[in-house]
Amino acid sequence: MNKLRKFIEEAGWPRILIAAFLVLLFIMAPFVQVRLDASISDTLVRFGMNGVMVLAMVPMIQSGCGLNFGLPLGIIAGLLGAVTSVQLDLHGLPGILGAMMIATPIAIVLGWGYGLLLNKVKGEEMMIATYVGFSSVAFMCIMWLVLPYTSSNMVWGYAGKGLRTTISVQEFWQNAIGGIGAFQVGEFFYFPTGMFLFFLLLCVLMWLFMRTKTGTAMTTVGSNPEYARASGVNIDRMRTISVILSTVLGALGIIIYEQSFGFIQLYMGPFYMAFPAVAAILIGGASVKKASITNVIVGTILFQGILTMTPSVINSMLQTDMSEVIRIIVSNGMILYALTRVTKVRS
Repeated sequence: MNKLRKFIEEAGWPRILIAAFLVLLFIMAPFVQVRLDASISDTLVRFGMNGVMVLAMVPMIQSGCGLNFGLPLGIIAGLLGAVTSVQLDLHGLPGILGAMMIATPIAIVLGWGYGLLLNKVKGEEMMIATYVGFSSVAFMCIMWLVLPYTSSNMVWGYAGKGLRTTISVQEFWQNAIGGIGAFQVGEFFYFPTGMFLFFLLLCVLMWLFMRTKTGTAMTTVGSNPEYARASGVNIDRMRTISVILSTVLGALGIIIYEQSFGFIQLYMGPFYMAFPAVAAILIGGASVKKASITNVIVGTILFQGILTMTPSVINSMLQTDMSEVIRIIVSNGMILYALTRVTKVRS
């Protein structure tokens, strides 16, 4: 009984209820003529597509900067790398690696400026991060029209300039990473081995970094800034490094997402990416002051699993689509729950 009580306290009722709901959906699937193998496959693919963007939350949380609502800034860097790769007519694995190599220095510069801003507004990071995310998306809505890209695969046909809202990467580097070692079992189950290996690589690198001197100092800044300051740690520098890391991971994450999705989504596309990533890591057990790779994995599976299973099962039962309703309840509900906890701690 004590073990059960301890498990409930550690996991928390919100995560237990969400996990139970997901398990219930999987149990119900065969009874409403929903293929279980196809549903599991879709969940795994969604996990691979979104895992890196959820991982991008970890550095800023650990350094005390809070939830990265400014993730669209890193996503914009990734989009710039992606469209530049298409402009250069790069294909296959060199194409997607080229997109990442172009996006990374852009993300570093944007992350550095973003970090300097957050250091000026300590205590209000999440509010300012939200503003940074929204305003950067609005600014790029103008820039996508005026940047000097000329590839016929990307520009508006009637004008010959300005990037289209959606750009296909099917002929360039779709599944260039996800297809590495991928295999299919039967007609419906597909496992994107390459995406999982890439995500695993980044998780290992993050785990190793957090155990270096810099990573330990970063965690100390987030958990006990006064102790870190007394120990001679440059708090602003550690926070800036965490923001840069988060921005770079956001850039890499959107490129992985695009190579699986098959399209680059510009203009308002980045606007909708931050909140699902925030919700996923909160569902996984993270707080606004502490996060781990385990939180990333658990949260992404739960969040993407519900988004995958809900429309399939509910549609078969009621002939209606409730996926958007569930998405809003899960993401905004968990975010609100976390923010109310922050308010209680501060008061």
